[in-house]
Amino acid sequence: MSSPRIVSKLPQVGTTIFSVIGDLAARHPSINLSQGAPSFPCDPELIRVTHEAMLAGENQYAPMTGLPALREQLAAKIAASYGHHYDAGEEITITASASEALFCAITALVHPGDEVIMFEPAFDSYRPMIQLQGATPVVIALKAPDFAIPWDEVAARITPRTRMIVLNTPHNPTGTVWHAGDQEHLARLVRGTDILILSDEVYEHVVFDGALHQSVIRYPELVERSVAVFSFGKTFHVTGWRVGYCVAPRPLMEEIRKVHQFAMFAADTPMQYGFAHLLQQPAHYQGLADFYQRKRDLLVSALADSRFTLLPSAGSFFMLASYERISDEPDSLFVQRLIRDHGVATIPVSAFYHDGTDQRVIRLSFSKDDDTLLAGAERLCGV
Repeated sequence: MSSPRIVSKLPQVGTTIFSVIGDLAARHPSINLSQGAPSFPCDPELIRVTHEAMLAGENQYAPMTGLPALREQLAAKIAASYGHHYDAGEEITITASASEALFCAITALVHPGDEVIMFEPAFDSYRPMIQLQGATPVVIALKAPDFAIPWDEVAARITPRTRMIVLNTPHNPTGTVWHAGDQEHLARLVRGTDILILSDEVYEHVVFDGALHQSVIRYPELVERSVAVFSFGKTFHVTGWRVGYCVAPRPLMEEIRKVHQFAMFAADTPMQYGFAHLLQQPAHYQGLADFYQRKRDLLVSALADSRFTLLPSAGSFFMLASYERISDEPDSLFVQRLIRDHGVATIPVSAFYHDGTDQRVIRLSFSKDDDTLLAGAERLCGV
């Protein structure tokens, strides 16, 4: 008997670098500076309220769009943070992770034959999500050391087929952030067009050195054409709970919800009760930037005597490190050697470029407890 013929929709996609590094680190016990997942506990109050919701029987489907109380809390939070009022009933949707929100937005709003501009290095799901719609990713490469947006190139790559521009600030993996001038430049480029913006802002509260997060929501000319995506997991140290949300004007959200209802229907119910409760205590997320900035600075100080050259981190859970003074190996081989020979897991930045662009730079995560950061830095100082 012959096997059925399989035609892959993603023929170029294999196992992600995160799985490769995770498997190698499991075989060679390593300090984990690779994954953007906190190694410290969340607020016990979040666990308590979520558990109480479970005990109270709140274990069945939530409304497809999310618990009304949670959406009301988010509408108030966004208005206070960014000055724009979303309708909690029609323009905010709770999703099963920020990744699901990204997927639903791209699936709902991008069509076969469209072009979607994106910037690399990039979170590795953007490109396959675009390709699954029969659309073409139009990739603009950002270059070390500053990874600045080349606005002249962006303008040149816009065509009548451009449907969407995907942005991410604070940025994974580089730790860079968009500034007011970037958003204003973007607004000028899309003015008078039908181009949509998909803004991945999962690290919205992790912006350092007193800077403001430049959300698309701050800009009236952008907000009318934008979908913004956020993560409870990143904000409340529970990345494994997989709950996020997106906001958009009603005409866009109507289309996104059509996909969401069939992709997932509703996010986990007890967790939504927990998040709704904790959002009433803004001190947590308002203090997140200082919390992670201390961790960034701790790692920078601990690596001061290493041979790595650290690139500035203005936000997110990450900083980049050049190893040009250490080795001329490709970054994919260098990170494997760090695991095997030194017991530290990191991520090669080439994995965030579809063509494997290698600038001899690796990504370090400082979303770890202080002991882990210091132990990892000690080993890296020995490289």
